[in-house]
Amino acid sequence: MATSDRVVRYLGSTKNLVGCVAGLGGVGLHLIGFAGAFWLPVIAGLYLVGALAAPPERIHLAVDPTQAATQLRDDLDALMTKVRAESKRMPDGALDRLARVDRALAAVLARPDALAADPETSHGVTRLVRVDVPLAVETYLNLPWWISVAKRSAASELLAQLELLEADAEKVAAHFFAEDLRRQSDHTRYLRDRAED
Repeated sequence: MATSDRVVRYLGSTKNLVGCVAGLGGVGLHLIGFAGAFWLPVIAGLYLVGALAAPPERIHLAVDPTQAATQLRDDLDALMTKVRAESKRMPDGALDRLARVDRALAAVLARPDALAADPETSHGVTRLVRVDVPLAVETYLNLPWWISVAKRSAASELLAQLELLEADAEKVAAHFFAEDLRRQSDHTRYLRDRAED
């Protein structure tokens, strides 16, 4: 599969296109009688020279925002699925807090182009999905069951962490939607002003 992908990429590359144009020049030389009996090596040689002389393909390192948001959404869904599978070990209220974190982040991830244009929010969402939430829940779930039951402090620590993460997720979402809220407020003010006229 990888080999055929490379072949397809090469066929559409600048090197192949320049080589083909140079090879066509060799065909033209043959038609006017300049290449003589060596027309085939001349065409191949001109193709090779054209392909080697062409500039290399431009490298694009930017990630497609839709793909990045979809991957983050998939990571968050996978995390929530794993947590729900361990719901019996989670303290009361933990799943509700995680659901609120999930809801806040899902609203942001639903707009991938706007998210890509806001590096601060993108970093905040990525940090929450891939580091903070998994670390909090994973640490609690990796405790031996008898410690997490006997020591209520482990459950209260998790709940405190989830409360902070929920506040962080809501702050990230509020920052992300601040412009929309401002626009809505401006529109309300405009409608009130128009009604007074």
